[in-house]
Amino acid sequence: MASSPHNHHGHDLELEEDHNNNHHIVLNGDSKTHLPKRPRLSSFITESEIRSEFAHHDPAIARINNGSFGSCPGFVIEAQRAWQRKYLAQPDDFYVNELKKGILHSRTIIKDLINAEHVDEVSIVDNATTAAAIILQQTSWAFSEGKYDKGDAVVMLHYAYGAVKKSMEAYVTRAGGHVIEVPLPFPVSSNEEIINEFRLALERGKRNGKRVRLAVIDHVTSMPCVVIPIKELVKICREEGVDQVFVDAAHGIGCTDVDMKEIGADYYASNLHKWFFCPPSIALLYCRKSPKVSDLHHLVVSHEYGNGLAVESAWIGTRDYSPQLVVRSVLEFVNRFEDGIEGIKRRNHEEVVKMGKMLADAWGTNLGCPPEMCASMIMIGLPACLGISSEKDTLTLRTHLREKFGVEVPIYYRAPKNGEVGSITGYARISHQVYNKENDYIRFRDAVKQLVSDGFTCSSL
Repeated sequence: MASSPHNHHGHDLELEEDHNNNHHIVLNGDSKTHLPKRPRLSSFITESEIRSEFAHHDPAIARINNGSFGSCPGFVIEAQRAWQRKYLAQPDDFYVNELKKGILHSRTIIKDLINAEHVDEVSIVDNATTAAAIILQQTSWAFSEGKYDKGDAVVMLHYAYGAVKKSMEAYVTRAGGHVIEVPLPFPVSSNEEIINEFRLALERGKRNGKRVRLAVIDHVTSMPCVVIPIKELVKICREEGVDQVFVDAAHGIGCTDVDMKEIGADYYASNLHKWFFCPPSIALLYCRKSPKVSDLHHLVVSHEYGNGLAVESAWIGTRDYSPQLVVRSVLEFVNRFEDGIEGIKRRNHEEVVKMGKMLADAWGTNLGCPPEMCASMIMIGLPACLGISSEKDTLTLRTHLREKFGVEVPIYYRAPKNGEVGSITGYARISHQVYNKENDYIRFRDAVKQLVSDGFTCSSL
C-alpha cells in the first residue's frame, strides 16, 4: 500500500530508486524535477469542497490563528483513520510489513518537497521542538566531552520560540555553553536591521578567543512573526567560522519557500501539521550529510539506537505513527489547488497582507513589518487605548475576544521603549489559510472597534 499508493483522482504515486540508492517520488511517470508532478485535474477544488473539507471546524469561531496548531482537511483525517484501523487490525503485520515502508515513502516525498540531496538526510519526528532538542543534545555532549571549550557560544534570536529557549537552558547552559541572544527590533522595517544585529552577536561570541559553535536561526519567528533572511545569515555564519547552523522553521514548509540546497544550513526543522495540512503531530528534521551527523540521536532511545537518526526516529516504541504515514494523502490534497502548495503559499501571503492592511487602516495603527517580511502571518498594532501593559493582559484580552466575540487570535505584548508615551504595546498576529474568509477578519475588526467604542481597557477585566 505505502510503496505504490493510488490516489482518489486516479493517479499513481511510485517510489523509485536510482543507481545511488536514492529514492524519488514518480507521479505520472515523471521524475525529472525535484518536486512531484501535479495530477492533471479537469478542475481545481471548489469553494464548497473546501468548506466541506473543514466542516469539522467550530462554525462559531473566526479561526484566524492557523499558525498555532495548523489545520487538517477531512480527506486527510480519513486517510489517518485508515492507517490507524490497519494497525489495530493486525499490529504485528503492520510493524513488519507496513510501518517502515510507509515512513520511508513519507520521507521521500518530504525530501523532494524541500529539495534535499538524499532521503537519508530526512528524519521524521514529532515536532520542531523535538528536533531542536535533538540538535542541542548533540551540542551538550560536545561541551561535556571536551570537544567544545567551556564558555564557547551558541547564538540564538531573542524572538526564538519559548520552548527552544528552555532547551538552551537545559542542554547548553547546563553543559557550560554561553548562550547569546540576538536582540531584534520590533516593529522591524528591513532585513538589514536583523543582519546588523546578528553580526554584532557573532562578534560578542568570539571575544576572548572563544568560538561560536552553533547558530540557531528561526525561519519565521513565532511571536512577533517575521520572516528572517536565513540565506544571508547562514552565509554570514560560514564567513565567520560558526561550526554549525540549525534553522528552526516551525513555520516553514507550506508557509514560506523551503529549499535545502539554497538555504545551505546544516540542520533544518519544520512542522508539517502547521502549514502542510498534516494531523498533529509531525515534523521533518533535515541533517546535511557530514561526519557530525553520526553523533545525532533521537531523545527516546530504542533498539534502533546507532542505526542513524532517520531509523531511530522511525521507531521510538509503541505509539500512533499515523501522522507520519499520511504525507502522500496531504500531497494529493494540496495538488487539488491551482499551482499546488506554491499557489496556496502565494495566495495566503496576498490575503494576509490585504487583511492586515484592512485592520490597521480601520484601527489607525500599523503593521509590524513590511509585507515582504511576512509569509502567511502578519502582525497588526492594536489601539493603544486598550491598555495592554503586560503579557497577562494579552492572555486576558485573547480570552475575552474568544468568549465574547468568537475570535481566536494570539496577541503580543511589546514593552514601550524609554521615553515612549501612548505607543502601541499590543499587536495581534493573524494567519490566513485556505479555509479563511474575509468575514473572519471583519468580525475581528468590528470586535476591536466595539471595545474601543465602549471605552474598554484590559484593566477592567
